[in-house]
Amino acid sequence: MPLDIGKVQEQLRTDGLDGWLLYDFHGQNAIAAKLAGLAGRHTTRRWFYFIPADGAPRKLVHAIEPGVLDELPGEAETYAGREELASRLRALLAGAPVVAMEYSPDNAVPYVSRVDAGTVEFIRGLGVRVVSSGDLVGRFEAAWNNEAIASHRAASEKLYRVKDRTFELLEARLGAREPLHEFEVQQTMAEWMQSEGLVTDALPIVAVDEHTANPHYSPTRDQSGRIGSGSLVLLDLWGKLDRPGAVYADITWMGYSGDAPAEIHTAFALVVAGRDAAVRLVQSRVEEGRPVRGWEVDRAARQVIADGGYGAAFIHRTGHSLGEGVHGNGVHMDDFETHDDRRLLEGTGFTIEPGIYTPAFGVRTEINVVVGARTVEVTGPRQHELVRIGVRT
Repeated sequence: MPLDIGKVQEQLRTDGLDGWLLYDFHGQNAIAAKLAGLAGRHTTRRWFYFIPADGAPRKLVHAIEPGVLDELPGEAETYAGREELASRLRALLAGAPVVAMEYSPDNAVPYVSRVDAGTVEFIRGLGVRVVSSGDLVGRFEAAWNNEAIASHRAASEKLYRVKDRTFELLEARLGAREPLHEFEVQQTMAEWMQSEGLVTDALPIVAVDEHTANPHYSPTRDQSGRIGSGSLVLLDLWGKLDRPGAVYADITWMGYSGDAPAEIHTAFALVVAGRDAAVRLVQSRVEEGRPVRGWEVDRAARQVIADGGYGAAFIHRTGHSLGEGVHGNGVHMDDFETHDDRRLLEGTGFTIEPGIYTPAFGVRTEINVVVGARTVEVTGPRQHELVRIGVRT
């Protein structure tokens, strides 16, 4: 979808910014390349696209690649040597003392920090203050339109069907006392996802017992745990529709074959409580029209788990942005690995997935959330208790 220059300029004025300077070199800034319509195209020279808060956009491109930004509105200037680049860039930014770029102070949000430090220094040397474009990226690159939201809901429904079929498979095979291993379940789930018309960047996670303690565990043909009576099982699956512009859904559910020990029940109840505290925070802020930021959502979930005595066992952020990639460029629910101070704007899609990981086991619950103008949608059922997988004795 082409960048709506008018809406960008309206937002720049609202945010008190003089402009947004998009810049890329050799594809290092994938955000700028996507916004400029250059995703997947090979460019060899630095280009700049400046959207001022008022007036027409302006381009600065190399003489070897003068047409690289032709599909975008605005007049183009060319440069060749470095001295000419500096003088033309100074003229491009004249009258704009404060501009946004894909930069994050102290690299607090590395997902936004796509412009190298040297280029930021170069722009500052021209007398321009550089601030983060994080909220602009969230609004104009990461936010979902109605079509994307519909694709997410459809993908979510398909993932839940695969999840249900998988627990039915476990129930049948364990009930019949037939041997079953993680790898076989993973491969079967992948086939079902394909039959549902989903595509994904990696196979689903199927983890049993001590393997659940590794958040990114994935079985292989040669390393595949046996699922039997008294097994803790984690299923993490993600996918999207196979069409342009579709966005991901990503869920995690857990079960136990038989009666789970009290410690596992306690830990799982804590991650559920943390998840729901995070949802309540987002819902209340959005309904009240008050801003909510990624770090606050993480802190809401993390506090519940810390109060329950498992704070040190929650070793990753609470959730991540969803997009055309399973990890999008929008807001992450994070005050642990990073400090994501971006706002959850209308059209933001993300996961909430707190977890507890001990040496013996791990538990996690994962849901997907979409922010509307004054509403918050959880796109699918929330798990409240471990799925009890019946086993004959």
